[in-house]
Amino acid sequence: MKKMIFTSALYDCQTPYLKPLFERSTYPWDMLPKIGDYIKTLLMEGIEGYTQVAEGILVGQNVKIHPNAVIEPPAVIGSGTDIRHGAYLRGNVILGEGCVIGNSSELKNCILLTHVQVPHYNYVGDSILGNFAHMGAGAICSNLKMDKKAVVIHGDIEYETGLRKVGSMLGDHADVGCGCVLNPGTVIGPYTTVYPLTPLRGVYPDHAIVKKTDIVVPRRED
Repeated sequence: MKKMIFTSALYDCQTPYLKPLFERSTYPWDMLPKIGDYIKTLLMEGIEGYTQVAEGILVGQNVKIHPNAVIEPPAVIGSGTDIRHGAYLRGNVILGEGCVIGNSSELKNCILLTHVQVPHYNYVGDSILGNFAHMGAGAICSNLKMDKKAVVIHGDIEYETGLRKVGSMLGDHADVGCGCVLNPGTVIGPYTTVYPLTPLRGVYPDHAIVKKTDIVVPRRED
């Protein structure tokens, strides 16, 4: 099990309109202050097959948006994505293809790569979620410390982000159980599963099962 912290280790970004941003970022939280301006560039340059359906909102093909969903600009919605009843996108949101944003889920200043699911009562703020990442019902990416100081990533060393708001970095295929609270600056490695109702803080390895905050075991490969 490895505690992965670099962008290139956590994510295999093959989404054409996102690759330049990922390739230029050493750590995933480096992307957070750049999301708004990056979307504005995409809006100006356009994405093949995408349509600006309202000012500041670029939408791909075969996207389902429920009439009760709210999308505030700027935002990019990937092709084949399903935005369901009561979803709230608060701006600076980029979604890859085939995502599911579900009932009463709220997103702001975040990037979701392909086939990410946040389907029930989730909050995702100032976070990066990798390909096929999944958050169970009620799982929350907390993004602001109680003392409101800059977030520090607690890995093998301390990573000073310099940012007051940092949510969670979920690697590709990470799976977070129902009711989990991911404290500011949590990093979960690729192919790691977290048991329900687990409070998380710090950096968790790849290919692992997080049973409790301090009980992490390797995932058995059958």
